[in-house]
Amino acid sequence: MAPKILLSRSKSSAEAYEKAVEAAGGAPTSAYCPQVDMSYDGLILCGGDDVDPSRYGQENRGSKDIDLDRDAAEFALIEAYLQAGKPILGICRGHQILNIALGGTLIQDLPAPAGLFHTYDSEKETERVHPVHAAPRSWFGETWGDLFAVNSHHHQVADRLGEGFVPMLWSESGVVEGMLHESRPLLCVQFHPERMCLDHRRADTVDGFPIFQKFLQMCAK
Repeated sequence: MAPKILLSRSKSSAEAYEKAVEAAGGAPTSAYCPQVDMSYDGLILCGGDDVDPSRYGQENRGSKDIDLDRDAAEFALIEAYLQAGKPILGICRGHQILNIALGGTLIQDLPAPAGLFHTYDSEKETERVHPVHAAPRSWFGETWGDLFAVNSHHHQVADRLGEGFVPMLWSESGVVEGMLHESRPLLCVQFHPERMCLDHRRADTVDGFPIFQKFLQMCAK
């Protein structure tokens, strides 16, 4: 039976995430502010707007488009899935909120020049692409090599890492782009693999599909 995957998304469509989960062998259900439901085998925290900085003990220093309802829903989901020991995949905002949930913090607005390589390019109306370095002998390195390109569409990044998170990918300016947890089934990336695979496959990045394959393997255990 295909693992059942709950996707917590923004108010917009999660079609690309759903197609990636289906192609990897999962049965996705996506919702905005879903209730805690432990009948699922895994949880994906999709991209979206900024998390309320009060959640990590800071005043607003550049956070925008904060959705308090989504914050509340996702922190409740994370707590429940952590307690149950079920896998969680965090993507972009998901990467950030998972880090916060385990006691980490964020840089709320990445300054130039580093920020220029990560934020949306409004003039070209496209997301950025930049290289990342993988930790030696990491899953990321074994999958794509020591240096490879990913997409980028964010202005906030992980600062202090949450308890137990091990950084595995870094951008050219030292931004943590991918993490695994030392003891929990947690995987998170700052980039958007759903926009790097299947119908969204692009020539200027690696194929993001292995992220979903790995997560479905985690959920099938």
